[in-house]
Amino acid sequence: MKPATAYVLLEDGFRLDGLACGADAPAVGEIVFTTSMSGYQEAISDPSYAGQLIAFTYPQIGNYGVSSAAMESDRIHARAAIMRAAVDRDDAPSAEQGWLEWLTGCGVPAITDLDTRALVRHIRDAGAMKGGVFPARVTESEARALIEAEPPMAGRDLARDVSPGDAVRLDSITGSSGPLLAVIDTGVKASIVRELRARGARVTLHPCTASAEELLAEDPDAIFLANGPGDPAAVDYVVRTVRELVGRRPVYGICLGHQLLCRAVGLETYKLPFGHHGANHPVKDLTTGRTEITSQNHGFAVLGPGGARTIDDDRPVRWETDFGAAELTHVNLYDRTVEGLRLLDVPGATVQYHPEAGPGPHDSLYLFDRFVSEIAANA
Repeated sequence: MKPATAYVLLEDGFRLDGLACGADAPAVGEIVFTTSMSGYQEAISDPSYAGQLIAFTYPQIGNYGVSSAAMESDRIHARAAIMRAAVDRDDAPSAEQGWLEWLTGCGVPAITDLDTRALVRHIRDAGAMKGGVFPARVTESEARALIEAEPPMAGRDLARDVSPGDAVRLDSITGSSGPLLAVIDTGVKASIVRELRARGARVTLHPCTASAEELLAEDPDAIFLANGPGDPAAVDYVVRTVRELVGRRPVYGICLGHQLLCRAVGLETYKLPFGHHGANHPVKDLTTGRTEITSQNHGFAVLGPGGARTIDDDRPVRWETDFGAAELTHVNLYDRTVEGLRLLDVPGATVQYHPEAGPGPHDSLYLFDRFVSEIAANA
């Protein structure tokens, strides 16, 4: 056994020692775990992980290297990688660089050779919390001070940190002039945009601070709310904007966008104990009756009718909202939380998970067909 050169410390004092394998620097934030068996580069470059450190439950991470094609954004957003058995191979057919070499070059701390099972079990029991990855030279008292200085995830607006400064217009990949979508970019993944454009949609990515008038200036056929990091209750400026748009245009949301649209119509959100992160979460589509294996990355959820945190059965229950009725369309089969709904009196729908499969299974790609066809029908 090699002597420890780094350690993970949680705010409740739980500690695990391991080997440093990335940038020589501390990293603090909320520590969450992902159950994905692959897609480590897509995960760490997903803007939804801003402010968080990722613990990978799959033991060997890095075995097929990294490539520019696997990026979900223009940079790494997660603050550190926590692994059981990190490897630095760059000999896979698509690899352009080794995983650990890439993390180090990007200035991202990483740790390996520690018991990730014990870490994940602790988070499942105690809940996701602040913590950090620290070089061994950083004393535990210094580490505690860094953790205490980090703001909690609840109440935190991270959308501004990942949103573009200016609007960006992208034509469809197919060359056709399909529906025009105004996207409120709170951290949209590249694969979501790619799936929309592959179905003929034209997309304009707007800063999350864009007003309703700015979003409507191009006369879009629909408003699309993206994924993103942080607490949906902390971005009320987006919620207010969306309230001005509901009923004037169809509004669709994914992940954080699901939560923001729900808040805009008068529903409430809450923080999950340890979130949903991974590519193996079963969700039932109540419209088709099918169960899909989905990719997920979120720490908050929408309350059900009557303020319930879970849905007891598979009926398409309804809420009364500020814009008429809403109906449950998807439910999580792990913990019975709300995974999607549609508005019945105005055009709009949401899903909590990531149907673009970046990374993850392709079970839910049909949702993009459903979105685009509904937008075209309402155009």
